[in-house]
Amino acid sequence: MGTDISGYIECRERPLRPDASGSWRAAMDLDLLYDDRHYDAFGCLFGVRNYASFRPLAAGRGLPGDVSDAVREAAESWEHHDATWISWAEVARVDWDEPAESADQRLRQYLRRPDGTLEPMGKSLWGPSLMEATGASYEDVLEGRVRWSEGQEFELGDLVFRAVTLRRRDVVPPDGAWRHVWRVMETLAERTAPDDVRLVVWFDS
Repeated sequence: MGTDISGYIECRERPLRPDASGSWRAAMDLDLLYDDRHYDAFGCLFGVRNYASFRPLAAGRGLPGDVSDAVREAAESWEHHDATWISWAEVARVDWDEPAESADQRLRQYLRRPDGTLEPMGKSLWGPSLMEATGASYEDVLEGRVRWSEGQEFELGDLVFRAVTLRRRDVVPPDGAWRHVWRVMETLAERTAPDDVRLVVWFDS
């Protein structure tokens, strides 16, 4: 079963008194801005399905204690896991060139052409060929019993499997699907403050 993300962008209302803290309100449903299923992005941002071994930006925080009623009701309307949140102030400080902490657990697959060049074929699906080439099962990798080194390669006939370390911008590119989310958060932050805008998310599998 796959894993999907849901959530809301929240914005904190400006209090009438300077010594008071404003309340949070739901500003926009994440579904209106992002409807993709990208595990590398989920892992990079929130530590969910983190096969690429990133240091997550905002993992395991739960729903904010002062979350708006609308967002709490939306999250509790079905079974979910790994609820968390991240502020625009945090997103704005991200070093998108930061590499993952180790090589991606899923190997890249290439086809060796007759002239010796390698034709990229994407991430390899774990199956008998890859098990034969590496000597490791899919469960070994997922449970952390096997770790690859950057550039480590396995060959099986004309197929080459290589371990690659990703950067944050590889999985959350500036022109990718998340740009719409960041754009709305940045716009709201310009009207309030960077710490007064946050993205609250949860996952279902």
